[in-house]
Amino acid sequence: MPFKAVIKKAPSKKPLAKKAEPAPVPEPEPAPAEAPPAEAAPAEVAPVEAAPAAEAAPAPDAAPPAESAAAPAPPPAKEAPAEAEAAAAPAAEEVAAPAPAEPEKPADVPEAPSVEEASVAPPAASEPEAPAKAEVPTSEPLNVSVEDVNDTTLTIRWRPPEKIGSGLDGYTVEYCKDQTTDWIVANPEPTPANRLVIKNLTTSDLLHVRVISVNPGGPSPPGLLAEPVIVREVVDRPKIHLPRILRTRYVKKVGEKINLVIPFSGKPKPVVSWSKDGQALDAKTVNIRNTDKDSILFIRQADRVHSGQYEMCVKVDSFEDKATITLQIVELPGPPTSVKLVDTWGFNAALEWTPPQDSGNTEITGYTVQKADKKTGDWFTVLEHYHRLNGTVSDLVMGNTYSFRVFSENKVGRSEEAAVTKTTAQIQKIGVKYEPVDYKERDFTEAPKFTTPLSDRAATVGYSTKLLCAVRGYPKPKVEWMKNSMIIGEDPKFRMINHQGICTLEIRKPSSFDGGVYTCRAKNLLGEAAVACKLEVKQVINPAAEKK
Repeated sequence: MPFKAVIKKAPSKKPLAKKAEPAPVPEPEPAPAEAPPAEAAPAEVAPVEAAPAAEAAPAPDAAPPAESAAAPAPPPAKEAPAEAEAAAAPAAEEVAAPAPAEPEKPADVPEAPSVEEASVAPPAASEPEAPAKAEVPTSEPLNVSVEDVNDTTLTIRWRPPEKIGSGLDGYTVEYCKDQTTDWIVANPEPTPANRLVIKNLTTSDLLHVRVISVNPGGPSPPGLLAEPVIVREVVDRPKIHLPRILRTRYVKKVGEKINLVIPFSGKPKPVVSWSKDGQALDAKTVNIRNTDKDSILFIRQADRVHSGQYEMCVKVDSFEDKATITLQIVELPGPPTSVKLVDTWGFNAALEWTPPQDSGNTEITGYTVQKADKKTGDWFTVLEHYHRLNGTVSDLVMGNTYSFRVFSENKVGRSEEAAVTKTTAQIQKIGVKYEPVDYKERDFTEAPKFTTPLSDRAATVGYSTKLLCAVRGYPKPKVEWMKNSMIIGEDPKFRMINHQGICTLEIRKPSSFDGGVYTCRAKNLLGEAAVACKLEVKQVINPAAEKK
């Protein structure tokens, strides 16, 4: 039974061993792990009868044990009896038995297929399925300009191209003299910077400059300098000294005169140019006068068409300086487009209006609302500097009818005309009737009555004196003065005054004969009253005269 098992086992492994024959076929540099199978090939050429036993020795997964399998090969093939074959089979089994126990061998076996796959893989990868993308150059560099220039060097600046394409390796700067086509490369190696200094130039040369960007797709179209540059030292670069008042919006009224003086500096003498809103100035409307140190913008009579942005440019060779002046010509606004009476209630009226079509070339700052009574037609301001487009007029008089008008305002002033409501507001009477209180008229008639009587007085000869009293009564009483019961007439020595019930009698420089009793009497239709006093006139006595 064991021999039968060996005989059956050996033929079954023979085809496996033959499958290993292609292993030595790959010629290019076989790995050291694949060398043993190459030496095991002669073992398969052993005698025909011994081959089944020898091939059965190694495990189907282990190629290197071919050397140990070659050990039982010496017995002669063909003449060996069947017993020898049977003996060789157990020997081969004993030799081959340890092979499956090696743990590292199965790890080496997958390397052989990997070499075959590696030998087959390159042809598959080398077959191109899609065409390679074509490299695209960049667009031209932008805004090529002069940064600095002197008698031997020229500094150029530029901006990156708008389209990069297949990347960007750097820039190449080239220049040539005017009226020639020999372009000279300033930098042999492309520079990644956006600035380059061209050195060792000849003074007074007029140069054209261009910048080319480079990438795997090749050079780009050139970015050219707008104007040729003269290689020379600029003594004083141009500079505009804009006055502070012109740094913001400059506002003038329609009809006013405009005279703007803008100083500048530069050497040699700069070239001055002006433009308005990007267009050349019209010499018929704006006058420009230039000197060595300043430029004058003169407008004899300003109009709204003169509003806009004026740009002044001073230039010396490739250097320039610019300044912008914003000029605004304003005037009175137009009236509101319309005004409407929305509602009337109680003593109030609600109005709405729309902004004017003409704002006077400036913003509207407010509105003025006025009312007028239909009876008088006089206009009175009720809202001033009002910012909203609707408002309420209050404190209207009951029973009156009112019209309303609205003016618009800006920084120049109030509009000359106003928008007037087409309808009127009538303030209805609520129904309250006013009945005045009936007061009895008071009777102020009264007989004369002295509230302040006369008082006795003493006077000195030669010194004027006055007598005073107060009387009341209605109708106004008539006042008379008497001396010793005799009415004083038109004597110039006496002066009589009656003012708002105060009665005064002035005696001018009285003598000793002027003393006596003085009476004041007041009379009207209801009666009369009188008061009296005594006046004593004293003589001054000189003591020295009496002694003599």
